[in-house]
Amino acid sequence: MTAGEHERARQEMVARQLRARGIHDGRVLVAMAAVPREKFVASGWEPDAYSDQPLPIGGGQTISQPYVVARMAELAEIEQADRVLDVGVGSGYQTAVLAMLAGQVSGVEIRGELAAEAETRLKELGLDVAIRVGDGGYGWPERAPFDAILVAAAATRVPAPLLAQLADGGRLVIPEGDTWKQELVRYRRRGDDFTREEHGQVRFVAFMGDYGERLAPESN
Repeated sequence: MTAGEHERARQEMVARQLRARGIHDGRVLVAMAAVPREKFVASGWEPDAYSDQPLPIGGGQTISQPYVVARMAELAEIEQADRVLDVGVGSGYQTAVLAMLAGQVSGVEIRGELAAEAETRLKELGLDVAIRVGDGGYGWPERAPFDAILVAAAATRVPAPLLAQLADGGRLVIPEGDTWKQELVRYRRRGDDFTREEHGQVRFVAFMGDYGERLAPESN
């Protein structure tokens, strides 16, 4: 596909997959229309970049379908000056969308190879994002507190460090559950209290690290 064809597919995706399905946050729609998803999928999958489905990115991981990325960003209620943490950077696609919305974005990815590739893609797009390799369940204490934290993998229990690193009024958006049933959940901090809201069933890869499954060795 040509650059123009990708652009048309991206605009159609925003209209048919996002706006028509209830994504109303104008800033989220603009960000989704601006980020070239074809740059973040595995080689050979570029023609399917704007299909309504997750796609492989290597290492047994996937890039989430556009609607889910937009829905999570909308639930996170990101303002222009917000500090945001992206847990499970993967290909960097969701990170790029967040970088279009927030003042400062930090990312944690447990797989070094994916983190390096994502960092390269983001730099090529001129996006200033700090990424480190590590267990996302522990967040990034040195850069906390965060106004919003988004997690791109399903955890059977919410990592306590992520809740602790939320600013007062901050939002944590995370899929909760096991392989068979997952719910997209938003936590909101008010002082030392947290409210929990469920926002529909989703399907994500499992969380890796101390708060999830054991990480398999990276292939060379």
